[in-house]
Amino acid sequence: MDGSMSVRRLRGSGRARRRIALGTALGALLLAGGLSGCGGGSGQDGGSSSPASAPVTPNASSFSGTPPSALASAASSAISSARAAASAAASSASARASEFEASVDAETQRRSTAAQKALKDVEGRGNALSEVAMTGMPKAETGGVLAVLVRITNKTGSEASYAVQIDFKNPSGKVVETRYVGAEHLKPGEKKQPIAFSHQPPEPKLTPVLAKAQRY
Repeated sequence: MDGSMSVRRLRGSGRARRRIALGTALGALLLAGGLSGCGGGSGQDGGSSSPASAPVTPNASSFSGTPPSALASAASSAISSARAAASAAASSASARASEFEASVDAETQRRSTAAQKALKDVEGRGNALSEVAMTGMPKAETGGVLAVLVRITNKTGSEASYAVQIDFKNPSGKVVETRYVGAEHLKPGEKKQPIAFSHQPPEPKLTPVLAKAQRY
């Protein structure tokens, strides 16, 4: 009798184990199905946890660059502004040169006439070459006119006047223009800086040469 009871207990225990295993397997299947259903629903809504399943479009508002069309427009505007500025600068330089020459022309003409008269009978290159120096003026300041700044310094111990002759030579060395400048009644150590303007065309290029300098 004890033996038959033990057999029945063992069989009952085996059935119980099978029921538990079957229940566990069924629960796992139901759980997997639920998870699969959730993933499918998310895919229908347009979202996905997989980064490769759907490309992400960047937000253009976060870019700091300028679209190509805007860059081209900005470049065109900058070029136009630069051209306008260059044209205005050229016109302004020419106007300044004309005003500059006109402002000194009257007095320069008077002194030029006096200097030419003083050099009329001078032989050689004169007695004051060491007291005269020349510097070419930038054409940007004279509107393209060839001009020479003549520096005259009275290096003697008494008052003196000066007459200076500037020759403008072409590339072959021929004198094509002569201008005269002067300074009157300079005290010892005093300096004057008259300007000699060439009235010749810009081409061919001329070279100014200190031809004569006379102290009188």
